[in-house]
Amino acid sequence: MQLWSLMGNSQKLDGGAMFGNAPKALWSRWIAPDEQNRIPLACRCLLVKDLDGRNVLFETGIGAFFAPALRERYGVVEDRHVLLDSLAGAGLGHEDIDAVVLSHLHFDHAGGLLAAWEEGQPPRLLFPKATYLVGAAHWRRALEPHPRDRASFVPELPPLLEASGRLQLVEGEHAQALGPAVRFSYSDGHTPGLMLAEVGGMAFCADLIPGRFWVHLPITMGYDRYPEALIEEKQAFLDDKLARGVRLFFTHDHACAAAVVTRDERGRYGTMDEQRELRS
Repeated sequence: MQLWSLMGNSQKLDGGAMFGNAPKALWSRWIAPDEQNRIPLACRCLLVKDLDGRNVLFETGIGAFFAPALRERYGVVEDRHVLLDSLAGAGLGHEDIDAVVLSHLHFDHAGGLLAAWEEGQPPRLLFPKATYLVGAAHWRRALEPHPRDRASFVPELPPLLEASGRLQLVEGEHAQALGPAVRFSYSDGHTPGLMLAEVGGMAFCADLIPGRFWVHLPITMGYDRYPEALIEEKQAFLDDKLARGVRLFFTHDHACAAAVVTRDERGRYGTMDEQRELRS
């Protein structure tokens, strides 16, 4: 089994939104904002080669499906589908992926399922051989989103996934398509039914912990649905990974793909052994 970090399209989003109620005086020491108060964010994916003979991709990033005006609104930096380039660097095309695991269906995690925007062309799915795995509870949320996060979903995506005939809704610790090699847990603080995967000693943190600086318990995003619940979920998650020596994989950290979680004598969480990319 080989674990690779793959970059997708990157974003620049408002730092205040990304750090919730943390003051700018604090978070700007971690990530310097630009003149529009935006900070750089990755949309990083995890590729597992030879997972029982299969190529499995954990998330697809934001992709390039937005029309130019929306691409600018949401701070998407590149106009090409960067994940496809990253896959090529790993010796694969999207046609070679056997399963795509989606922590949730917000567009910055699932938009890369779609081909790059073309004038006059409807959205279409990539990864023609892959089984698409989504948590069952979150799928229900995606079909009937709350007004607070409705804009975070791609309306055309659920019908396309259903029509593919390759959608698998996951409940419990394991999925039929992947077996015991991948273990799932769930979180509701960011969005109901967020599905967190663990594979090869690596925990895919998704939006429970977007990057190193969100390891600190009080730090949450303005986008989180239930921040207090998220903090409790995060603490339980970190305690478990610390106890078992499981590494953390970050989707949105612009400079760190993976790290080891630590806890000091005052009980504060942090990271060490940070890796900018994975090639194992």
